[in-house]
Amino acid sequence: MRRHNIALIGVAAIAIAGCSKKDEAVESAPAAPTYEEVDTTTDVNDDIDLVELPGAQADLIAAAGSDTVYFATDEHLLDDAAKATLAAQARWLLSNRSVNASIEGHADERGTREYNLALGERRANAARDYLVSQGVPMTRLTTVSWGKERPVAIGSNETAWAQNRRAVTVVVQ
Repeated sequence: MRRHNIALIGVAAIAIAGCSKKDEAVESAPAAPTYEEVDTTTDVNDDIDLVELPGAQADLIAAAGSDTVYFATDEHLLDDAAKATLAAQARWLLSNRSVNASIEGHADERGTREYNLALGERRANAARDYLVSQGVPMTRLTTVSWGKERPVAIGSNETAWAQNRRAVTVVVQ
């Protein structure tokens, strides 16, 4: 029995020593990429620095009424309300030429990840294209699709889904 206990103590000591080396390896491993380091854009303008500007974002919302437009289920076409919101956003962007915008496309939780990323991309592109049609230079705009990965409303019902089917104009540097 005593030999068994000594053997167990020896095994435990080796395991503990191995753990400390493993911890050191973990500490020296590179950190996971941050939000800013992950390339999730679908149409990138490398001249735009995607640093959000909260004060300018609040100003856009105050002037345009909203930074968000909504879509029907499985749609990327803009309705009249979305066009009115985007027209107001375009006026603000045209009067604030020092800022750029990233258009974020989103989808509700239904459907596959791939389908929703593609749908979010079509929504972001539709919003961007409308802003361009209103005179905003495409060089000041970029798009990203988050698909169903960043819901604004949690829930498996029409109320939540309707809030998540959107494109958001985010003011960036």
